[in-house]
Amino acid sequence: MNIILEDIKAQREGLMGIGIWALLVYRFGHARFRVRNKVVRAPWTLVYLVLNRLAEILCGISIGSTACIGRRLSIEHHGCIVVHGASVIGDDCLIRHGVTLGNTGYDDPLGAPTIGSRVQIGAGAKLLGRITIGNDVIIGANAVVIRDVPDKAVVGGVPARPLNPKTKG
Repeated sequence: MNIILEDIKAQREGLMGIGIWALLVYRFGHARFRVRNKVVRAPWTLVYLVLNRLAEILCGISIGSTACIGRRLSIEHHGCIVVHGASVIGDDCLIRHGVTLGNTGYDDPLGAPTIGSRVQIGAGAKLLGRITIGNDVIIGANAVVIRDVPDKAVVGGVPARPLNPKTKG
């Protein structure tokens, strides 16, 4: 319950934000894996599948229940957000609309990104394949990230590359 309260506090719009509803459906679906008995878990899974489809339709957000999402994920804006079930997202991350965390195709169906903590992902960014994004990274809008990104980097472009910070003076 604590993690849900933290998720709600992390949303700028609180319970009025669409992203929190999709995240709550994810938390509900992910929690069902704690139940080992398949007979007990089956009705829970059925309810989750209906809620997940509703979240996809109404929120435009699809989060695989097998994804591993840390605390206080903030989803700003809704629409066209896809999080692959094999993705890992650290604590205190921010995802904007149009973001895809996915695999690169049939050759590696479980090859999804691993995202560190305190990562900001810009609108329309695509993070594809079995890549690792470090902590404190900023990914620019519409970037296509297909390679690992080190800690504290700022990347953008297609394909994404390091961006030089503007120097003062």
